[in-house]
Amino acid sequence: MAVKVKKQSTFIDMTAMSDVTVLLLTFFMLTSTFVKKEPITVNTPASVSEIKVPETNSMTILLDTAGKVFLSFDDPELVTQTAVAVGNDYGVSFTETQLESLRKIVSFGVPITKLPAYLDMKVDQQDAYMGEQLKIPNNKNVGIPADTLTSAKVLNVGGNSVNEFQNWVRHARTIDYQRNNDKVLKLVVKADQKTQYEVVKGIMNDLRKLRENQYLLVTNLRTASSDK
Repeated sequence: MAVKVKKQSTFIDMTAMSDVTVLLLTFFMLTSTFVKKEPITVNTPASVSEIKVPETNSMTILLDTAGKVFLSFDDPELVTQTAVAVGNDYGVSFTETQLESLRKIVSFGVPITKLPAYLDMKVDQQDAYMGEQLKIPNNKNVGIPADTLTSAKVLNVGGNSVNEFQNWVRHARTIDYQRNNDKVLKLVVKADQKTQYEVVKGIMNDLRKLRENQYLLVTNLRTASSDK
C-alpha cells in the first residue's frame, strides 16, 4: 500500500532579507562619494606611497599624454571666483549662465579666451568638442596654456612673467586664503604615466616660481604584479 506524502508549502518569507537589502543600499548611498568627472583619462604611474589625496579644499592639475593641462576644483564657488579674476586679467567676462555651467562641470581645459564659448555648450557638446580637439596634434584650442607663447598675453607679476596656468593657480590661492585663511588650498598634480618628464618638470617649475613648493603627486599603489 503506497503512502501519500503530504505536500509542504514552499513559501519563503523574504521580508527580513528585503529589509536588510534596503538598509545596506541606504548605507552605501549615504557613505559613498561620487567620482568627479574629468575631461581626460589619466593613467597614473605606480608608487609605494599610501598618502591619500585630500577630498576637500584642493585644486587638481591634470596632465595628459600630450602634456595638455587641465584643472579640476572641488569647490564650485572657488572655481567661478577664480575664473572671473583670471578673466579680468585677459579682458574676458562671463555671464551668470556661463558661471553656473562652470559650477557644474568643475573640471575644464581650454584657454581663458575660449572658456565662455565652451561653457555655452551643453555637457554632451562639451564632451564631443573635447574629444575632437584632442585628436588634433599641437592644438592650441584645448588645454590651459602653460607657457608665455600660447597665453592670451604675458602678465608681469612681481617682475616675473606669468603664463595663464600660473595665473589660475595664483588667483585660486589668493581667493581661497581671503575666504578662509585657516585652511590652505592643496595643490594636486595628476599626470599620465606616459606624460614626458620635461612636461611634468615644467609644471613643477611654474609652481616653484609662484613659491608653491608643496603639492601632491597622484600615483597608483604599487603591487607585486606592478613590479613584474
